[in-house]
Amino acid sequence: MTKQKKTSAVSTPPEGGWGWMIVTGCFLATICIRAVTRCISMFFVEFQMQFEKDYSSTAWIHSLVDSTTMLCAPLGGFLGNRLSCRATVIIGGLLSAAGLVLSSYATSLEYLYIFLGILTGLGFALSYTPTVAMVGKYFSERKTLAYGIALSGSGTGTFILAPVIQLLIEHYSWRGALLILGGFVSNLCVCGALMRPLEPKGDRDEQVPGDCGQLERKQLEINNLKDTQALLIANGAGHCLNSRGEFGFLLIPDFLILLVSFLFLAFGCGAPVVYLVPYALSVGVKHQNAAFLMSMFGISGIVGNVTFGWITDRKCLKRYRMLSYMVAISMEGLCCMLMPLLQSFSLLVPFSILYGYFDGAYVALIPVVTSDIVGSSCLTSALGVVYFLHAIPYLVTPPIGGWLVDRTGNYAATFFLSGASFMFSSVVLAATTLVRQCWRSNSLMLVRGFLKIIVVVLF
Repeated sequence: MTKQKKTSAVSTPPEGGWGWMIVTGCFLATICIRAVTRCISMFFVEFQMQFEKDYSSTAWIHSLVDSTTMLCAPLGGFLGNRLSCRATVIIGGLLSAAGLVLSSYATSLEYLYIFLGILTGLGFALSYTPTVAMVGKYFSERKTLAYGIALSGSGTGTFILAPVIQLLIEHYSWRGALLILGGFVSNLCVCGALMRPLEPKGDRDEQVPGDCGQLERKQLEINNLKDTQALLIANGAGHCLNSRGEFGFLLIPDFLILLVSFLFLAFGCGAPVVYLVPYALSVGVKHQNAAFLMSMFGISGIVGNVTFGWITDRKCLKRYRMLSYMVAISMEGLCCMLMPLLQSFSLLVPFSILYGYFDGAYVALIPVVTSDIVGSSCLTSALGVVYFLHAIPYLVTPPIGGWLVDRTGNYAATFFLSGASFMFSSVVLAATTLVRQCWRSNSLMLVRGFLKIIVVVLF
């Protein structure tokens, strides 16, 4: 009995220790993946001038990076479960670095589609899903704060890389900048080395003597599995263990509704980041100031990551995580709709700050609200599905936005479409919550009425 308790106890998240190294690794990986992906928009004008293409054709480069990263996210989750998170992240780092280095030799947009879009995106996919999922395995009570810190790498990297990449382009041309960026992204291999798996220490701490040691060790594993299953069912994540296969969470209605919301969210969040710099340049903002807008966007994203993470980890607010997520994406939508009214650098600065803040907030909350529904044991596979769902929107929205710019001659329609998608994503969750509360209230009233009828008949 003592051995059984000891084994099951160490299977719970440690809430610290090496977990903070996992957070550090995820923070650095997010810089190399999400921040670099955002800053590819810094090359937009350079690619357009070099290959003499329109907005829509050039936007496919950024679309392919983002969509391939999300489309192959289930592959990253699958390999992370089958091989290890460490090996998968390192393989992804090698592929993405190779894609950026090879892109520096591009002779056409089609060349960039393949190497900068597909190969680099595939490497990012293999690295991103396992690193994000590992944080959820090491933390439970402080999960939102841990994710807030880990995913703030996106804002930190954007703040630092945006002006640096602009300087690299000015001094070494876009080819030299991509070559240097490839060397920088190779640091994903270092991040992968930090992804030490969380294993029960029962087998290592307890040596069972004698010929029957293997049998007793097997019995301890069975008992530990039963305890873990009971704990997950008590926390509302028993659907994963009781359903067939590792994708049993797809049968959870709340998760399916969340996926619908994520789908509309993905349609909204692609274009604004891609067209922030081109839009700023179109209204007369200088190149360095446009890069500064991306930096402000990034630094405010850090504040959004950490503050929302800390706030929603408070015991009194944990139950309102989904509401916090809905508020964040609603504010994103409002910012997008107001952006065409901002025609100067002084007005675009507060936009970048607000948009970046709420962007950081919802990015930190996506894995948290997902984990709250499916449980930490299914988080790797669930995040793979969530990011996979982003693939098609990320692929088509920047070219659609570019097509709208080409047809209308301005960015108003592009940003309004993104804002409407954000709003509808929030409306889906809000409507579902209201319907569920109304149904529960009506059900309770029906039960009370039924009990009153029984009392009247009996007495």
